[in-house]
Amino acid sequence: MEKVVVAYSGGLDTSFCVKYLQNELKLEVHSVLVNTGGFSKAALKETEKKAYEMGVFSHVNKNILDVYYNKAIKYMVFGNVLKNNTYPLSVSAERVFQAIEVVKYAKKIGAKYIAHGSTGAGNDQVRFDMIFQTIAPEIEIITPIRDLKLSRQEEITYLQKYGVDYTWNKAKYSINKGIWGTSVGGVETLTSNESLPESAYPSQLETTTPTNVTLHFKKGELVGLNNEFDTPVNVILKLESIASKYAIGRDMHVGDTIVGIKGRVGFEAAAALIIIKAHHVLEKHVLSKWQQYWKEQLGNWYGMLLHEGQYFDPVMRNIETFLTDSQKTVSGDVLVSLKPYHFTVNGIESKHDLMKSKFGEYGETNKSWTAEEAKGFIKVLGTATKIYHHVNSEL
Repeated sequence: MEKVVVAYSGGLDTSFCVKYLQNELKLEVHSVLVNTGGFSKAALKETEKKAYEMGVFSHVNKNILDVYYNKAIKYMVFGNVLKNNTYPLSVSAERVFQAIEVVKYAKKIGAKYIAHGSTGAGNDQVRFDMIFQTIAPEIEIITPIRDLKLSRQEEITYLQKYGVDYTWNKAKYSINKGIWGTSVGGVETLTSNESLPESAYPSQLETTTPTNVTLHFKKGELVGLNNEFDTPVNVILKLESIASKYAIGRDMHVGDTIVGIKGRVGFEAAAALIIIKAHHVLEKHVLSKWQQYWKEQLGNWYGMLLHEGQYFDPVMRNIETFLTDSQKTVSGDVLVSLKPYHFTVNGIESKHDLMKSKFGEYGETNKSWTAEEAKGFIKVLGTATKIYHHVNSEL
């Protein structure tokens, strides 16, 4: 039998794919779950058990947290990436690296096909297909849910026909969790005016007493928390465990989907938002005006291209090089206060802090120019504007 690798999550859509590929296309099905921080050990074990009960030939769980951090999260922090100034690409960036891992596994076992459970109306179909066809054009892509245009009930009926009768109760809210945040979709997000209720968010308010934390950055990377140092991945997870108890990082993202329609989704991303905002404040102190300006332009482009599955465009490596080079002086401590539902960045400490120059203190005193030099500078600076208004005085 020819082999097919299914990007498997254990949900209804991917379970349908497994049975359909077995029974209708007569393929040897291999399932792979790529973990980017959204599955506990117990959940991984249960998903593997379910995959074998579905009849897969083999199943693997692949943890790519370190790869995901080094290939994406690091650069999203360097670029202070927030889609539409709001969304830290909590889920969209994950799909690229899940797809890459699925291709690697398919090539390893010599699979002729790759399958995923995306519909024809969302962004994930684009991300998966873009990666698959770029790095594995020889492997055919199969998308049963998209191609057959099946309803949820039709999928359930089909599975029951083959003796698969799990409880497929549709959850009121769709939750996609990863290390960089959790998306939350529901009936409210299909409207333009309704907000998600408190109960929709996986992390509930548990701590109400404010606390202060110190984030330690080295060349743009978060390497420590409260004077305890570890790998960036472990520090992110530790910060998330603390900040999520304050129900920090909730918001609603509204944006243009890859397929051209408007989309709205709720999310919670306590660690991601704190890190990005803390990093940005540190940069304001240690980078020049024009470094900050061009970083903002390139960071926005990087996030947009990553969001739309264009990870393999060579310009992405060019931008990564720029972003990495810009972080040479982005080292120091950032002081943050955590409070119920919000946080504040209080200040920074860094040997690269440009406020510590001996040239002067903003709004107070200057030490490197005279009053007459200041007057001359202002006069020359305004010359172009004076000329324009002199020539066009009738306007």
